[in-house]
Order: sequence, then C-alpha cells, then structure tokens
Amino acid sequence: MAKLYFKYGAVGASKTANALMVRYNYIERGKRPVMLKPRMESRDGEHTIRSRIGLEAECDFVEDFLADMEHRTPDTIDFDVVIVDEAQFLSADQIDALAKIVDDYDISVICYGLRTDFQGEGFEGATRLLLTADKIENIKTVCWCGRAACFNARLDEQGHIVHKGDKILFGGTGTYISLCRKHYYSGITSGPAATLDEITA
Repeated sequence: MAKLYFKYGAVGASKTANALMVRYNYIERGKRPVMLKPRMESRDGEHTIRSRIGLEAECDFVEDFLADMEHRTPDTIDFDVVIVDEAQFLSADQIDALAKIVDDYDISVICYGLRTDFQGEGFEGATRLLLTADKIENIKTVCWCGRAACFNARLDEQGHIVHKGDKILFGGTGTYISLCRKHYYSGITSGPAATLDEITA
C-alpha cells in the first residue's frame, strides 16, 4: 500500500544522499522514480540534485510536476514513486497535493528535508508533513559531543551561532552546523571529539 513518507534530519544527516540512493534502488528494480525539488533550491543547477558526497541526478521542479498532475488521468501515469528533496520549503498546499497522489493513484511519495530552521522553528512544508505523513523517520546525525543532533545552527563568519536573519539562507559547510539541544542553546559549537563508543552508546 502506498504511503506518504517524511524522512527528516538535521543539517549533514545525508538526506539527499539517501534520496538519491532510494532513486537508484527503484531504477535497479525496473521501476520509474520521479525526482523532485522546490524551484527555489537552485544551488546545484535548476534540474540537478547533488549530495555532499558527490551523488547526483536530474530532477524536475515540484511546482511544474504538480501543475502537470492537474491534467493527468490514471491511464497517463508513467511513474512508480515520487521522491522529493528539500521538502521543508514546500507549502502546506503542495504537501497536500503530493498526499493526493498517494491516495488517488496508490503511488508512494517519499519526502526528505529539515524539520526546523536555524531558530528552532518549523518550516511550513515540514510541519504539514509531520501532521499528515503516514510514516515519519528521523535520519540521524550527531553533534560534535556525540549526542543526537536535532538543531540546525546558523553561523556567522567568525563561527558564532546567530539567531536573527532571514528564515531561508542557502549555504553549505561553514554556514550551518548540526547540534544537540544542549549545545544549540549554550552556543558551544565545538569541543573534544566524541569517541565511537560514545556515539554508538
């Protein structure tokens, strides 16, 4: 049975790599995945999704895909799964439209994204997914201390956490860091590295 999935994680949790690997697994099994991202996410080019470890694939924009779906009938569906990267940037209406694909066509939609912004507040798309997804999964990563990282801290040029600014600011390594709750609120962005035993405990 098809489901609406939300797979979320903090910055650096390899969400995009996971999405691209899921796409590959579907292709390997002879299935037809559709890879999507929001139009505003153009860091890697308009029709490219690229992970930090170098995996990449062509994609379409969610906005164009949903507009096209308004004119589709069941006999014109030519895909088996929908995979969405950076789903936090979608509107609640767009999430509902993706859910309709699950319900009307029995096709799974797998959304990847952040749960919260740099201020610890929810994104519209992520919040809607948390409320409506059939299955929610935390893609885990760790803070420098070894605890589970659940906050996305934005850093200034000196490496200090900032709590004011635009809700959306695209950036890579050096702009954001994933931290546990304790170190997000204390503002401590580094310290003695955790041992493997501490991370896996």
